[in-house]
Amino acid sequence: MTAEDIKLSKDFKNPVCMRDIEAAAHSIHQVGRVTPLIQSMFLSRNVTHGEVYLKLENMQLTGSFKFRGAFNKINHLSDAEKARGVITASAGNHAQGVALTSHLLGIDSVVIMPHGAPIAKQEATAGYGAKVILHGDNFDEAHQFMEEEAAKKGYKIVDPYNDVDVIAGQGSIGLEILDQMWDVDTVIVPVGGGGLISGIATALKSFNPNIHIVGVQSENVHGMTASYQANKLMTFSKGKTLADGTAVATPGDITFPITKNLVDEMVLVNEEEIAKAMRDLLQRTKTVAEGAGALPTAALEAEKIDSKWLDHKKVVALVSGGNVDLEQVSKNIDHFLVTTNHSVG
Repeated sequence: MTAEDIKLSKDFKNPVCMRDIEAAAHSIHQVGRVTPLIQSMFLSRNVTHGEVYLKLENMQLTGSFKFRGAFNKINHLSDAEKARGVITASAGNHAQGVALTSHLLGIDSVVIMPHGAPIAKQEATAGYGAKVILHGDNFDEAHQFMEEEAAKKGYKIVDPYNDVDVIAGQGSIGLEILDQMWDVDTVIVPVGGGGLISGIATALKSFNPNIHIVGVQSENVHGMTASYQANKLMTFSKGKTLADGTAVATPGDITFPITKNLVDEMVLVNEEEIAKAMRDLLQRTKTVAEGAGALPTAALEAEKIDSKWLDHKKVVALVSGGNVDLEQVSKNIDHFLVTTNHSVG
């Protein structure tokens, strides 16, 4: 599909519907968790007469929302496809979702991860039983190699975001938010390839089109935001980011039109803002968040979202995952101590 083929108008037809998401939620909840929605008092103080809540997907199986989409996709495969085994490319969280699902369903799995993927995510993926292959310097190079391996060896690809079953699985988070707070006003979501926000936006907008949905990306890698602004598929990457789980330079041709048509705005945060959000979530709410999981908090703290969507509103910020190396947490804390002139002891 080319950029010219992508429809961005009132004629847009979403390939994912509420019925798909409801079916996915039913399947996922047989094994997965309904994650908590808790009020954050320190973030709520940043808004006028508003309430900010954290949706803790870092407490999902494998420590990330990615288990939902992976499980829903693999659960939909035919017996013949399952017998061939599955393959995916991932910086880590989707990898773990595929690996655990494959273990639960008795399926062989291969995961292509870029060199430099967090060690904790590599070890966890292998620990669930997947064959881990390191290839490429970034996600896009790993993804290309995955497609080559699938073509050569017959594996079934479980795409990390550009797949309707994966999107429906991630949309189950939107249903949970509605069950936990039906009158939510604003929802803030981390964005990489777009599977998460596409699913959540479909669920929320199907229930109430007035719910304001904000996507957040890193300034360093934000293909979806660039595409959103240009009204066509774009690629954008200028370096590494703490939000490695969302480091996707080019969004999907399925996820992009859903995001463009249903998401109200996209905002960017820098690396210092991400690091501060990670630290504050740990210190103030005792929540371990990886860089991608801290993006919504970073957007709130850095005041990147217009106050009219926050003041006097019920706001949900998604903590999408907590799979961060302890070494990274230590570096983050040390950096904070240096930049704020704090000392230990």
